[in-house]
Amino acid sequence: MAAIILISVGVLFNIFGCLGLIRLPDVYNRLQAATKCVTLGCCSILLGVLVHFGIGGAGFRALVAIPILFFTATVAAHALVRGAYHFGAKLDKRSVKDDYREEVK
Repeated sequence: MAAIILISVGVLFNIFGCLGLIRLPDVYNRLQAATKCVTLGCCSILLGVLVHFGIGGAGFRALVAIPILFFTATVAAHALVRGAYHFGAKLDKRSVKDDYREEVK
Protein backbone atom coordinates (compact mmCIF):
# COMPACT_ATOMS: atom_id res chain seq x y z
CA MET A 1 0.00 0.00 0.00
CA ALA A 2 2.84 2.43 0.82
CA ALA A 3 4.44 1.73 -2.55
CA ILE A 4 1.22 2.60 -4.38
CA ILE A 5 0.93 5.87 -2.43
CA LEU A 6 4.54 6.84 -3.16
CA ILE A 7 4.20 6.03 -6.85
CA SER A 8 0.91 7.95 -7.05
CA VAL A 9 2.47 10.99 -5.39
CA GLY A 10 5.36 10.75 -7.86
CA VAL A 11 3.00 10.64 -10.81
CA LEU A 12 1.15 13.70 -9.45
CA PHE A 13 4.42 15.62 -9.12
CA ASN A 14 5.31 14.71 -12.70
CA ILE A 15 1.90 15.90 -13.90
CA PHE A 16 2.36 19.20 -12.03
CA GLY A 17 5.78 19.59 -13.65
CA CYS A 18 4.24 19.07 -17.09
CA LEU A 19 1.56 21.64 -16.31
CA GLY A 20 4.30 24.06 -15.25
CA LEU A 21 5.99 23.59 -18.62
CA ILE A 22 2.76 24.56 -20.35
CA ARG A 23 1.49 27.33 -18.08
CA LEU A 24 4.54 29.30 -16.95
CA PRO A 25 5.64 32.34 -18.96
CA ASP A 26 9.39 32.06 -19.64
CA VAL A 27 12.17 29.52 -19.91
CA TYR A 28 13.47 30.18 -16.40
CA ASN A 29 10.15 29.53 -14.67
CA ARG A 30 9.50 26.51 -16.86
CA LEU A 31 12.85 24.96 -16.04
CA GLN A 32 12.31 25.53 -12.34
CA ALA A 33 8.90 23.86 -12.42
CA ALA A 34 10.13 20.98 -14.52
CA THR A 35 13.24 20.37 -12.47
CA LYS A 36 11.73 20.54 -9.01
CA CYS A 37 8.50 18.70 -9.74
CA VAL A 38 9.91 16.02 -11.99
CA THR A 39 12.92 15.40 -9.73
CA LEU A 40 10.67 14.97 -6.70
CA GLY A 41 8.21 12.92 -8.74
CA CYS A 42 10.80 10.53 -10.12
CA CYS A 43 12.50 10.17 -6.73
CA SER A 44 9.12 9.36 -5.19
CA ILE A 45 8.41 6.77 -7.87
CA LEU A 46 11.84 5.22 -7.33
CA LEU A 47 11.24 5.19 -3.59
CA GLY A 48 7.93 3.41 -4.24
CA VAL A 49 9.80 0.83 -6.33
CA LEU A 50 12.23 0.36 -3.45
CA VAL A 51 9.38 -0.15 -0.97
CA HIS A 52 7.61 -2.56 -3.32
CA PHE A 53 10.59 -4.73 -4.28
CA GLY A 54 12.75 -4.36 -1.17
CA ILE A 55 16.53 -4.29 -1.27
CA GLY A 56 16.62 -6.89 -4.03
CA GLY A 57 17.71 -6.23 -7.60
CA ALA A 58 15.19 -3.61 -8.68
CA GLY A 59 15.02 -1.99 -5.25
CA PHE A 60 18.78 -1.60 -5.05
CA ARG A 61 18.89 -0.03 -8.51
CA ALA A 62 16.16 2.40 -7.47
CA LEU A 63 18.10 3.27 -4.32
CA VAL A 64 21.22 3.99 -6.36
CA ALA A 65 19.28 6.00 -8.96
CA ILE A 66 17.70 8.41 -6.45
CA PRO A 67 20.83 10.42 -5.54
CA ILE A 68 22.13 10.25 -9.11
CA LEU A 69 18.87 11.67 -10.44
CA PHE A 70 18.67 14.29 -7.69
CA PHE A 71 22.14 15.72 -8.27
CA THR A 72 22.32 15.45 -12.05
CA ALA A 73 18.90 17.01 -12.64
CA THR A 74 19.63 20.04 -10.48
CA VAL A 75 23.07 20.62 -11.98
CA ALA A 76 21.73 20.20 -15.51
CA ALA A 77 18.89 22.65 -14.88
CA HIS A 78 21.32 25.21 -13.49
CA ALA A 79 23.55 24.84 -16.55
CA LEU A 80 20.55 25.19 -18.88
CA VAL A 81 19.35 28.34 -17.12
CA ARG A 82 22.80 29.95 -17.26
CA GLY A 83 23.14 29.00 -20.91
CA ALA A 84 19.72 30.43 -21.73
CA TYR A 85 20.62 33.65 -19.92
CA HIS A 86 23.93 34.04 -21.70
CA PHE A 87 22.27 33.19 -25.02
CA GLY A 88 19.87 36.09 -24.45
CA ALA A 89 16.57 34.51 -23.44
CA LYS A 90 14.50 37.34 -21.95
CA LEU A 91 12.83 37.28 -18.58
CA ASP A 92 9.09 37.67 -18.49
CA LYS A 93 7.90 41.22 -17.87
CA ARG A 94 6.39 40.11 -14.56
CA SER A 95 9.76 38.93 -13.20
CA VAL A 96 10.87 41.10 -10.30
CA LYS A 97 14.54 40.18 -9.83
CA ASP A 98 17.44 39.27 -12.10
CA ASP A 99 20.20 37.68 -10.01
CA TYR A 100 22.46 37.01 -13.00
CA ARG A 101 22.62 40.66 -14.08
CA GLU A 102 24.96 41.57 -11.20
CA GLU A 103 27.05 38.47 -11.83
CA VAL A 104 27.61 39.17 -15.54
CA LYS A 105 28.89 42.73 -15.08
